[in-house]
Amino acid sequence: MTHLAPGYVLRREGERRDFAGGGIHEWMARSEETGGAFHAFIDHLVAGKRTPLHLHPEADDSMYVIDGELRFYVDGEVHELGPGSFVTALRGTPHAFMVTSETATVFAFQTPGVGESFYRDASDPRDPAAVGAKPEDIPRLQRTAAANEVAVTILGPPPFDAD
Repeated sequence: MTHLAPGYVLRREGERRDFAGGGIHEWMARSEETGGAFHAFIDHLVAGKRTPLHLHPEADDSMYVIDGELRFYVDGEVHELGPGSFVTALRGTPHAFMVTSETATVFAFQTPGVGESFYRDASDPRDPAAVGAKPEDIPRLQRTAAANEVAVTILGPPPFDAD
């Protein structure tokens, strides 16, 4: 059993990374910092960003929408999410999302933090001088998912068309 620290406080700006699936991750908590309990990041997204249909076999995947709008597919249903919306896909539940506004910001976290390796392996440190998000690198995303099966299983293309 993993020993958990009694608390976790971030008193710095989170590390920023360009994610191969699109978006800029600002890491707020790493699994190693939380005794494996969770990992969390703020995801800065742009219009049209879509995830493939996927699941997390060993973690619950949750998001809180800070700003913007998303279309979220879970358990065979599509939900329109806006600021203040919260969603969880429990481990093993197929899900996907698409950004439908110009930009969106979500606070994303997984419990436990076993899937962090996927997000870190599929991203690169962000150049502080960089402007905008890098284009998606789907082949890298697929390779990284295949190498991190405990973290994510890609089931197929997004379950909705781009707007």
